[in-house]
Amino acid sequence: MDRESDTTKRGLLPIGKMAKANSVSIGTLRLYDQLGLLSPAYIDEQSGYRYYDIRQSARLDIIRYMRELDMTLADISTLLEKEDLTLIEDMLIRKNEQIYSQMRELKAMQDAVNRTIHSIERYRISPASGTISLEFIDRRFILSMPCRDNFYEHGIVSYEQNIHILRSKLLEKGIPQLLSYNLGTSVKNEDFTAGRFIADQIFIFGDKHLRDYGENVSILESGMYACIYLDNFDDEIPFAHKLMEYCRKQNFQMEGDYICEEMTEFNFFDNRQRNMFLRLQVQVSFPKNNP
Repeated sequence: MDRESDTTKRGLLPIGKMAKANSVSIGTLRLYDQLGLLSPAYIDEQSGYRYYDIRQSARLDIIRYMRELDMTLADISTLLEKEDLTLIEDMLIRKNEQIYSQMRELKAMQDAVNRTIHSIERYRISPASGTISLEFIDRRFILSMPCRDNFYEHGIVSYEQNIHILRSKLLEKGIPQLLSYNLGTSVKNEDFTAGRFIADQIFIFGDKHLRDYGENVSILESGMYACIYLDNFDDEIPFAHKLMEYCRKQNFQMEGDYICEEMTEFNFFDNRQRNMFLRLQVQVSFPKNNP
C-alpha cells in the first residue's frame, strides 16, 4: 500500500486507473506493452504492479487514432519504432486516398439504390404494356462495351451471356456489382431506322462518378424521347417496330441510337427466368413549320 501511495505521489497511475482514464481495457494495455507500443513508466519489482505516467495518454491517443484508421498493430509498431515523420505522413496520404475511394464507392452504391427505388416507383405508375409516351429524360451517363454477339438473333441465352461478360469487365475495373443492375442495350440509329436489329452496345447507367472507373463512359444527352414500356423480353422487337411506326406517323426525326433500358427486374418471386420491366426509347426532334 505504501508503494502504491508513493507511486501515486510521483504522478503515476496503476494500470487499472490508467485504463479507466483512457477508456481502454487492462488487457489492451498489457497487449500494447507486449508489442512494445506502450510500456509502463514503472513496474514494482516485488509486486509486479504496472504504473503509467498520465502523460503517456498522448501515446495512447496516437495508437487509438491509427487504429481508427484501420491500421494493424504491427504497422503502428513499425511506424512508432522508426520515429520517422515522413513515413507517418505517407501513411496518412495513402489512407486519405483509401477513404476517398470508399466514399466514392458508397456514393455510387447509394445512387444505384436510389435508381432502383425510382424504377420500382415508375413501375407502379407505368401505363399498360405497349403504351407509347413522349417523355423528357435528363442527361445520363453510361459505361459500355460492345455486345459480343447479336442476342436479337440468338435469344435470351445470348443476352444473359452478354450481361455476364459486362459484369466481369466491371469487376476488373473495381466497380461494385450493385451498380450493374440498371442495364441498357443499344442499336445504331442507321440499323434501327432501317428495321435491322443488331445489338451494338451493352452498358450500365450511372451518374458522373462513373467517369472515375474508366474511359468507356459516354453521355446520353437530355431531350425528348419517344418511349414504349413492356414486361416481356420476347416482345421487344414487335414493340420497337410499333415505336418506330409511331415516330414516323408523328413526323418525328429519330436522333441517336435506339435504346432498350432495363428499368428493373422482378426475380423476387420467380427464380426460373429474368422478369424484366423495359423501356424502349429513341430521342426525337420535331419538325418546324415554316411561316
